[in-house]
Amino acid sequence: MDNRKNFLQDEEGVGVVEILLILVVLIALVLIFKTQLTALVSNIFSSISQKSQNIYH
Repeated sequence: MDNRKNFLQDEEGVGVVEILLILVVLIALVLIFKTQLTALVSNIFSSISQKSQNIYH
């Protein structure tokens, strides 16, 4: 009985609420910076494509 009480009162580790808050913040950041992230990824892939074409030619 004492072990269950200690287990329920133990607050070590990451809880579900903390994980959910982190996910909400990450999703909000992605939604806010969606256009900038899309442009950045597009520029990176086009740069990779151009440099790989230069290697083959």
